[in-house]
Amino acid sequence: MKWIHSKQAQEILKSLAAIVVALVIGALFILVAGESPITAYSSLLKGALGTPQAAANTISKSIPLAFTGLAVALGSRCGMLNIGAEGQLHAGAMAAVLTALTLSFLPIPILLLVSILAGILAGALVGSVPGIFRAKFSTSEVIVAIMLNYVCTLFTSWLVNGPFKTEGSAAQTEMIPEGIWFGRLLERTQLTYALFLLIAVAVLMYIFLWKTSVGFKLRAVGANASAAKTAGIKVNLYLVMSMTLSGGIAALAGITEIFGKYHRFIEGFSPSFGFTGIAVAILGRNHPAGVLLTSLLFGILDMGSLRMSRETAVSTNMVTVIQSLVILLVAAPELIKWSRKRRG
Repeated sequence: MKWIHSKQAQEILKSLAAIVVALVIGALFILVAGESPITAYSSLLKGALGTPQAAANTISKSIPLAFTGLAVALGSRCGMLNIGAEGQLHAGAMAAVLTALTLSFLPIPILLLVSILAGILAGALVGSVPGIFRAKFSTSEVIVAIMLNYVCTLFTSWLVNGPFKTEGSAAQTEMIPEGIWFGRLLERTQLTYALFLLIAVAVLMYIFLWKTSVGFKLRAVGANASAAKTAGIKVNLYLVMSMTLSGGIAALAGITEIFGKYHRFIEGFSPSFGFTGIAVAILGRNHPAGVLLTSLLFGILDMGSLRMSRETAVSTNMVTVIQSLVILLVAAPELIKWSRKRRG
């Protein structure tokens, strides 16, 4: 147990070190631009956390990243890299919207539940495909998931530009019934009850992975598939299971964005939440708590960059540079290690 805790502490320290190094390098770039890093970072923190409204919007920005991060983390625990979260969240969002519009005659509580479940099932279905191909045909789940990203995003684009497009508008569907909109936790902010759903999913994921025999077997497959198979664990079953559950969680990123902010499916509503979720999962060391903290960090950077650019001459692009440095410092070594493990 001491070795396990020591290893976890080392992983956390690596992530913290990567963040610090990225901020230091960012500070050097700011100095080169002729601005004070202290002033710039101070403005960034004020913009992200300076008021209750700013803090609420920061948390709101982190929620979809947390869902996709949790999705990727769950797959990674079984040795599967779910790079298809972007397609899964699009499929989930579209399925939830179409269900809500089609069954709008249902009582509001039932309609809300059915719509969310439909979205989760759609994401899970898309997620299961790479798992099935990996289990049955030894096909790389990365390749299959990447192709499914295009299939899902382009198919939803066709739906929203064709049969389900609102007349005389941009590429978007009709509004879903107002009764199933996620309520706001704070007025004049975008923070909704999706926060409670996120916390519930993170807690359940932790309990599933570390407190159940099924979760233990799933992690055992990720640690050493050959040894797990020798121990009698049905490896293929857990490969499919991990990707199916991962797809369902990723779908919640799209569902909560639509039900909480846009109230209809809008083409391009996701600024690559699924791909950023990969970095969030790796930086969070594939642990639910780490994913939540990492997504919050990315939310702070995104939200605070607006005020930083207003009060200084530092562009909002500096935040992208810092995020990219964090990803480079943490994700690159982990992906190399993962690739070597897969080849071995």
